[in-house]
Amino acid sequence: MSCQQFIANLDQLNDGQDFAKDLLKTLYNSIKNEKLEWAIDEDELRKSLSELVDDKFGTGTKKVTRILDGGNPFLDVPQALSATTYKHGVLTRKTHADMDGKRTPRGRRGWKKFYAVLKGTILYLQKDEYRPDKALSEGDLKNAIRVHHALATRASDYSKKSNVLKLKTADWRVFLFQAPSKEEMLSWILRINLVAAIFSAPAFPAAVSSMKKFCRPLLPSCTTRLCQEEQLRSHENKLRQVTAELAEHRCHPVERGHKSKEAEESRLKEHYLTFEKSRYETYIHLLAVKIKVGSDDLERIENRLATLEGDDPSLRKTHSSPALSQGHGTVTGSKAKKDTIGPDT
Repeated sequence: MSCQQFIANLDQLNDGQDFAKDLLKTLYNSIKNEKLEWAIDEDELRKSLSELVDDKFGTGTKKVTRILDGGNPFLDVPQALSATTYKHGVLTRKTHADMDGKRTPRGRRGWKKFYAVLKGTILYLQKDEYRPDKALSEGDLKNAIRVHHALATRASDYSKKSNVLKLKTADWRVFLFQAPSKEEMLSWILRINLVAAIFSAPAFPAAVSSMKKFCRPLLPSCTTRLCQEEQLRSHENKLRQVTAELAEHRCHPVERGHKSKEAEESRLKEHYLTFEKSRYETYIHLLAVKIKVGSDDLERIENRLATLEGDDPSLRKTHSSPALSQGHGTVTGSKAKKDTIGPDT
């Protein structure tokens, strides 16, 4: 942030008064000239994280790698490669928006073909065909996308290609994916949303700031500890909260066409609340059907949804139907095994 923003963030925080600007400028420049270092050496931190993973998953029993989010070592998230695979197949990806919805520069928007694997709550985009016993390359990890708190929908506003789905992630990145057929596109949408609905942990409160700026809540990437009935109630509570906030927000509209910072914040908040309402409605619908079916078998869930929704191809059964256990114990009544490959997937 700029020095002016740094000073503005501390307005009236000195027992209701402002700090001396000269003092804040000196503090800002001292931090800018000599950055704050991590309290623990980065190599030591990574080593300790590896030991924690070994303790949790057991050495020699599970393969573990890490997905890096930039240079912050505290965002180095362990991922068990033996997690359940829910779907895999060829997808062609286009990056539409970067973090926080910022439009991706033109030179990085091209379509690229990948072999996609939805494993646990991670969508891996691999250059080579998926094999359960093959380790992921560094490039595969860089292309990986977390689907916690994500929402997949038909890209109905994109007409240049057919069978395209849109995936919006927790950090507001937006990707377009073209599938080989309409059935595959809708199957990807269903499975991504169902995995996100079942395993996304409840959101943390939004960040607090002295500035009157809209802040989205923090969405943890860890797996929820709630059982599925509790998870459903959590989604329902969140939907009620978001719906009430949206109604309240719309009761105080900003003048149309107004281009002030306040108007932009208002538009951003309405966009966020509308998206969250749609996301939780989708999660609730899919999770309620899954609980009613009483099975982790994706084929049975898709058949049930097909019955409820009529002839919508998104709900027809597919040939690869792994269970939704994500490696947390045995799944009763499931015909699928981990990391098996269906003949037509």
